[in-house]
Amino acid sequence: QVQLVESGGGLVQTGGSLRLSCAASGNIFSIISMAWFRQSPGKQRELVASIDSSDRANYADSVTGRFAISRDNAKNTAFLQMNSLNPEDTAVYSCNAELLSGTYYHKQRISSWGQGTQVTVSS
Repeated sequence: QVQLVESGGGLVQTGGSLRLSCAASGNIFSIISMAWFRQSPGKQRELVASIDSSDRANYADSVTGRFAISRDNAKNTAFLQMNSLNPEDTAVYSCNAELLSGTYYHKQRISSWGQGTQVTVSS
């Protein structure tokens, strides 16, 4: 079993910063990619940022230039540095990992999700 645990959410003022962490654990052979999603009440889940095994990152237009995704492969952890936050960034942020679970000879591709962490940006 693979688990993802997010941390770092909280309440900040407009213009402030937060750094989210996502730690993956369990039966992991390797992590292919990691991503951050967010969802606000009444809205669809939105892909915020993703990063692959070569550290190539992609961002939603709404966060480009303000957010930065990174990963620590040795710790199976991804981060999301969020700067210049505004109220539109208020959401539950969830981490996703596409990974290979198992061993070298017996592995399967798994998509794993964290429970989410609340980010609230006040005016």
